[in-house]
Formats: sequence, structure tokens, C-alpha cells
Amino acid sequence: MQYGICNLSIVPLRLEPQDPSEMVSQVLYGEHFKVLEKRKKWSRIRLAFDQYEGWIDNKQYSEIIENQYKDFDKSPLDLVGDIAEFVSCENNQLMVVSLGASLKALHYFNHQYEGSRITQKLGKNNIINTALLFLNAPYLWGGKTVFGIDCSGFTQIVYKLNGYAILRDASQQATMGEPLSFIEESEPGDLAFFDNEEGRITHVGIMMKDNYVIHAHGKVRIDRIDHTGIYNVEKRTHTHKLRVIKRIAL
Repeated sequence: MQYGICNLSIVPLRLEPQDPSEMVSQVLYGEHFKVLEKRKKWSRIRLAFDQYEGWIDNKQYSEIIENQYKDFDKSPLDLVGDIAEFVSCENNQLMVVSLGASLKALHYFNHQYEGSRITQKLGKNNIINTALLFLNAPYLWGGKTVFGIDCSGFTQIVYKLNGYAILRDASQQATMGEPLSFIEESEPGDLAFFDNEEGRITHVGIMMKDNYVIHAHGKVRIDRIDHTGIYNVEKRTHTHKLRVIKRIAL
């Protein structure tokens, strides 16, 4: 088994081993992974954080050994805590790192970081404050940052910034937690899931108080939610059909 770590700001994780292929997620600075298959130009990887798989360009990561992979696994929480920060590289060069990037490998890269850090789990009452940091971030399929994010990338990174790991896709996240019987039982920070006409879960958002939800749809936005689903006031219509609300054990 081979292992790797992302040494760049944000790297696309693709469905197939080619540049035009769909970006299914992103690998942020400092995220480590197993290399399941290595070809001349591409590697199929499995991220340690959420076990998500995809293809990454071989030029866009550094190889590490098994002991280093295990050390990163055991390392305490250490995340970039600002929207965008910098690490100082060799020759005094600067590289941008985004909110939620991992700082566990600073010593391995020989990089320096002086910005805000998240080093401990925060309470559930902080989830909405974190979510609001992403307000108006543009929607990007596979995105995980304020510069472009999808619905499940948004919920995952918000939970991650509060010290909790959830799966990557909306359908995967829907397998977690305990379902609530009524919308009135929900608390800020619970996850609301929405399905399509075939009954497949395709969207997720974070419940707020007073029947509001924050979610990524065109951009990260706040909308009304009722027993039917998400109601867009501007369009005067429901845009997403509610399937279930779940409480993730924190």
C-alpha cells in the first residue's frame, strides 16, 4: 500500500483519471490518504478523513510512508480557522490555504503558519455561526471551500470545523444519525435531507431556528423550510422536497 498527502492549496478529486473528468470532491492542503492504484499520471486514492475515493493528478501530492500516515491519523485536531490564510514555504514563498485545511503536516512540509487555528471540538451551538462564514459562497459541484462549494461539501466542512467527521455525499450523510419525527423537533445544527422524483436523496442543508435552513443552492443561502421542503421566497415556490431531518450524535 502506498500513501500520500496534499501539499497544495486545493486539488480536484476526479471521477476518472483525466483532466476533463467530473470533479467529485476536493483535497485540501494537509489532507492525507491511501493510494489504491497508481498509474503514470494519475492515482486513485481514499481520503483518511471520510474514506472518499477518486483520482488525483500525481503532480499534485507528495508521497509519504505508512508510519507518517498513521502519525497524521493520530495527530490532534489542527485546522485553518480563517476564510483564507497563508503558509510560508521554502525561499519565503507564500501559499494560500483555505478554511478547514489541515495543519497537521506543517513540520513534514517544513512550512510555517501564523494564522488562526481550530484545535478543539466546539459545541453544537457553534455550528450555525460556522455555517454563516460560508454565506454567499458560490455553488460548485464537488467544492469544499468558500470559493466554491456543493451542498454536502458545505455540511461536511461545517461539521469538520467544529471537530466532527461526517461522510461526503448527501446520500451518505443521510445514513448517519437519528431521524426526527417532526420538523418542530429539530434544533439548529440538525441536518435536513431532500430527495428527487425517484426518491434518491440529492440535497442536504443545516437546520436553523424558527424554520429556516442554510444550504448551498446556487450559492450558500438561507431559506424557509416547512413540512413540504425548502420554500424560496423570491421564486414563490418550493425548490426541494423534504425527506427526513436527522440529528447527528456530537
